[in-house]
Amino acid sequence: MFQEENKSADSLNNSADQPSDQTNNQANIQQEFSNAKVTINVDGKELIFNNANISKVQSNGQETFQISQLRKKKRIFITGVAGFLGSHLADALLKQGHEVVGCDNLIGGYMDNVPDEVEFYQVDCRYLNTMNKLMKGCDIVYHTACTAYEGLSVFSPHLVCQNTSQISATLITAAITNKVKRFVYCSSMARYGTQDVVPFTEDMTPKPQDPYGIAKYASELLLKNLSEVHGMEYVIAVPHNIIGPRQKYDDPYRNVASIMINLMLQGRQPIIYGDGEQKRCFSFVEDDIDCLLQLGFKDGLNGEIINIGPDEEFISINELAKTIAELLNFDLKPIFMPGRPQEVKLASCSANKARRLFNYSTKVTLREGLQSMIDHIKAKGAKKFRYHLDLEIINEKTPKTWKNRLF
Repeated sequence: MFQEENKSADSLNNSADQPSDQTNNQANIQQEFSNAKVTINVDGKELIFNNANISKVQSNGQETFQISQLRKKKRIFITGVAGFLGSHLADALLKQGHEVVGCDNLIGGYMDNVPDEVEFYQVDCRYLNTMNKLMKGCDIVYHTACTAYEGLSVFSPHLVCQNTSQISATLITAAITNKVKRFVYCSSMARYGTQDVVPFTEDMTPKPQDPYGIAKYASELLLKNLSEVHGMEYVIAVPHNIIGPRQKYDDPYRNVASIMINLMLQGRQPIIYGDGEQKRCFSFVEDDIDCLLQLGFKDGLNGEIINIGPDEEFISINELAKTIAELLNFDLKPIFMPGRPQEVKLASCSANKARRLFNYSTKVTLREGLQSMIDHIKAKGAKKFRYHLDLEIINEKTPKTWKNRLF
């Protein structure tokens, strides 16, 4: 029986009227669906598979249906599930029919980001005993949680490193203890630092140049070491400059596009650090989610490091501000402030490996992604910026935007 349910997919190929040679399988196909639920009777027992792709085939005047790409339903643990990336990932996994368990301490996310179907726990990832309990029975871990504050990490290294490398050690330990099959770690483009060639490719030697990037790369090394010793599959995703709805836009320390939109909607000019000629590619969240789903389920990826997200539309921060102003019909007169220490001037990741492994293609342009963000923030309402994190090092190098709370 095929029901219109978006549930999850181990590989099985079959036909409606050509049962398996090994068992007397009967599949009663009622309709054609992709991402369908399939019930197969095997020796009097019902086996339920999800996320089946059903193809109608005409051959010699006979109509048959082919069932492909079936995976058993998984129980999946997502850290940072109330955050921007984690919540979108949860949506996609739930749509495929998986059970999703997640945790978040709400430092960087919103409670209303969490999908209703998620088994949610408001708890910090650094508590090993709690993580051991929450991961029981989980097949896959997606570790998206992190205080992803690259610029701030130079001035609040204790906070950022504790919530990057330390929580990673805790989660990797819990995953191994619970015999998790695969651990998907969301690293950062900050691992690359400044390189001689742009865009960055996965074979480049990491040269992180701020505490955040160092902590991310240290977490990668820790994951590789412990996974190889204890036999857990792992994959490292390298996303970069993700944008889209649900991103925290009242945060003065990160998310440049969200900050600019929130300011302009309040009739205020955006603040740009340095000369504004720092260049980036921005990734709309949906273009990352497709890759992350494959990182969790595709065979043959153990130990791989894969950049995810587009490598087109490599633009400066000045150009970003201009584009947002055009979309908002805003009279742009940006305020320039001194550059921040350790900021990489030119940073972009090649998507060629993702194209080869996942048939990746960028589906959302920068303007489309920014417009989606604008629509979301308008619907939610512009907000006053919240200086919710403490500066640990305050001196002449600390940006005045943070020290004097200029946002």
